[in-house]
Amino acid sequence: MTTTLTTERLVLTPAGPDDFTDIAALWKNLDFTRFLRGRALSDEEVWFRLLRDIGHWSAMGHGNWSIRSKDGGAYLGSVGVLNYRREMTPAFDAPELGWGLDPAFQGRGYAGEALSAALDWAEGVLGVRRTVCMISPDNLPSLKLAARVGYRPYAETTYNDNAVRLFERRQAAP
Repeated sequence: MTTTLTTERLVLTPAGPDDFTDIAALWKNLDFTRFLRGRALSDEEVWFRLLRDIGHWSAMGHGNWSIRSKDGGAYLGSVGVLNYRREMTPAFDAPELGWGLDPAFQGRGYAGEALSAALDWAEGVLGVRRTVCMISPDNLPSLKLAARVGYRPYAETTYNDNAVRLFERRQAAP
């Protein structure tokens, strides 16, 4: 199963220990974390997240990819096909797509390019016909991106005491 994805401008590789420094720097950026955690993460918290991501690939055969630029290898963020067993109502009943891009690289189409590659992989390789995602109602860039790639709202709930909107995307019939 191919787990490295390439697009016109990006290389997506499963998150690994070599990504730690870049991931930790991103999770210290309050412009990045404001819709996700509302605070910066410590190196210890980032390390545990990275270990979770590595284990996710091992246990599930999918997980978070690190997004890097083909031109120079800059770390841009992550995108993933996930099963985090989130404790919320309604519970997710399909694979979750998650993404996050360094604010310095937003507005250039990178997130859409990476998300489209992940969706194509989930549908083509895993055979997934429906995916879900969760977005803060204040995260306008992610709301717009989700709509662009075909996500539609189906519920509003809370997760970790924060309001979130849940979206679903169904693959068109072959």
